[in-house]
Amino acid sequence: MQTAQKGDKVSIHYIGTLDNGRIFDSTEGADPLVFTIGAHEVFPILEEAVIGMQVGRAKNVVIPSDQAYGPRRDENVVVFHRSKLPADMEPTVGQKMQIRLPNSNDEVIMLVTKVEGDEVTLDGNHFLAGLDLTFAIQLDNIEPA
Repeated sequence: MQTAQKGDKVSIHYIGTLDNGRIFDSTEGADPLVFTIGAHEVFPILEEAVIGMQVGRAKNVVIPSDQAYGPRRDENVVVFHRSKLPADMEPTVGQKMQIRLPNSNDEVIMLVTKVEGDEVTLDGNHFLAGLDLTFAIQLDNIEPA
């Protein structure tokens, strides 16, 4: 029976969970994730896990935080005075804001994590940074290279 190899285009269904069992992402009820093995479209550990699998087979793949979204970085959290926001903007916890980086034209999305008095705290870390991820995957299709 055919097995997935580097260069193949594959389709997988998955459920992504954290150590506490919380589901952070899933293809359940949606289209499968499609990627080419070796094209760096997904985490390398996930690519490696699919190599050698047959259609219909399932397995669990654990991806340590340093090989997923990396560690949480304190330097990605900033506190600033509300006066730096547009006058008509009322920041709320959970709100996403697009911020232009100083001395650059680059923009990043940051999450408001605290509003206290005249101070607003923004976090630019990915919400999964610092967390180990577990994927329960099932190989649905292989299109050979």
